[in-house]
Amino acid sequence: MKTEFDYIIVGAGSAGCVLAARLTEDADVSVLLLEAGGPDWRLDWRTQMPAALAYPLQGTTYNWAYTTEPEPFMNNRIMTQGRGKGLGGSSLINGMVYIRGNALDYDGWAENQGLEDWSYLDCLPYFRKAETYDKGANDYHGGSGPLHVTTPKADVSPLFEAFVQAGEQAGYPRTDDLNGYRQEGFGPMDRTTTADGKRCSTSRAYLDEAKERANLTVQTRALADRILFEGSRAVGVRYIQGDQPREARARREVIVSNGAIASPQLLLRSGVGNADELKATGIQAVVHLPGVGENLQDHLEMYVQFECKQPVSLYPALQWWNKPGIGLEWYLKGTGPGASNHFEAGGFIRSDASFAWPNLQYHFLPLAANYDGSNAVKAHGFQCHVGSMRSTSTGYVKLKSRDPRDKPRLLFNYMADPVDWKEFRAGVRLTREIINQKAMDPFRGKEIQPGIGAKSDAEIDAFVKSHAETALHPSCTCKMGDASDPMAVVNNEGLVHGLSGLRVVDASIMPRVVTGNLNAPTIMMAEKIADKIRGRTPLPRSQAPYFVADGAPPKLGQAGGKKKDGGGLLLYPPKVAARG
Repeated sequence: MKTEFDYIIVGAGSAGCVLAARLTEDADVSVLLLEAGGPDWRLDWRTQMPAALAYPLQGTTYNWAYTTEPEPFMNNRIMTQGRGKGLGGSSLINGMVYIRGNALDYDGWAENQGLEDWSYLDCLPYFRKAETYDKGANDYHGGSGPLHVTTPKADVSPLFEAFVQAGEQAGYPRTDDLNGYRQEGFGPMDRTTTADGKRCSTSRAYLDEAKERANLTVQTRALADRILFEGSRAVGVRYIQGDQPREARARREVIVSNGAIASPQLLLRSGVGNADELKATGIQAVVHLPGVGENLQDHLEMYVQFECKQPVSLYPALQWWNKPGIGLEWYLKGTGPGASNHFEAGGFIRSDASFAWPNLQYHFLPLAANYDGSNAVKAHGFQCHVGSMRSTSTGYVKLKSRDPRDKPRLLFNYMADPVDWKEFRAGVRLTREIINQKAMDPFRGKEIQPGIGAKSDAEIDAFVKSHAETALHPSCTCKMGDASDPMAVVNNEGLVHGLSGLRVVDASIMPRVVTGNLNAPTIMMAEKIADKIRGRTPLPRSQAPYFVADGAPPKLGQAGGKKKDGGGLLLYPPKVAARG
């Protein structure tokens, strides 16, 4: 087998598949793509049917199933963190929600020294490049990219439109496109599925065409052990395939795309990290970079659940006698309940006037159950997933040992900042405010959880400690930044500080987590850095305008709102200012 390549990419996930496809568009470049998991089996309905999104998280066939150390602010719970294992990585097991984040997230990145070319208008062309939008191209969406993005159809559950209307009645704006001019508000939620109702992972989107190229070699079940160095230059990768140790050499670069948990783990095993901590583990430091594995960020969320008075939820789809028909329609036609992830509506709002852009995200689901399908309520119901977007609580990824088969030590430090508690309390109260609007009257039954008894701060806090779960958005453990930042790991092109021939490209290099789901931003980042690697002129900056609030809703209980019949605060949407 060939053992020398121009580039070795470690990890065939949301970033790795993009890089492998784009780099091999140059016929004179050879690429080895290493993936610790298995193939993307197209006959396995668990990963291909959008409605089956809970199944890949059950077990370890497609899921690394990481667990945290006891989380000190969450009743010392040991919490799960599912990450994808196989071609496509986490895009093979995620909820297929296509959300890019807020424009001000990227403008915030660009304000950091050395990241001037990561503003929103610099990133928007790469979101468009990646995408084929089912409504066609416009200033915000692409029409010829590998990744298929589908908008909700008109015949979905009436609960979705009722939820959006309830948001409007509570004083928030409706937005027709959460990825367009205005993220803030309530509206339809796009998803990464194909026109024929299949999951559009990065394996399907990018590798299907690229893997036929002679200059791309894909090795599955290849677990990276460590990066090989000659002095300060990365020259290859040692990996284990089956029980056999192997090595491959990189003439140009080693690119690590293992994700926010496994990328810092590989760097640390290879001697890239905090020199004192490495020495304690028996590892000689190649370069001292104390930020490797630090700054771990995620989105925590809770499920506010209600019974549904009308038989319009997904509850019947959970009954065994209905599943064969749903599966057959999806398999033969690519239609029906099986063709949707059922996150058809969502929203972004600000809980507090101090936030310049939304700090709470909603996913609406016409079912009352955990994300992995467990603890489903045996009745018609619906739920709002709501959680804070930019918590300052951060954690870490650290080694247990140098053995690549050992999972790392993982701590998110959820809810360490008092501001987190304030946001989650507001999240519960604002959700109740929205669901109690007139549009939800035909559907709203009793509150299942937290339950009407949870009213005080202490009662809501107790619910959060016991029931809040990860939204599966780990990030920021190899943050981008200037070399003058002691916690920065890579520069604006993903190149590791103090080394040559080594790059990191995945969600770990985000300097701060974005306001929304991470799959779309990770793909965009890989598209953008692929052009940098290839020496191509960056795509021209977009001139599209985008919403920036000039003012904000009042805080709960403060002046500036209007009392509705029955009490409660009606919040008004802010004024609009265009920037572009």
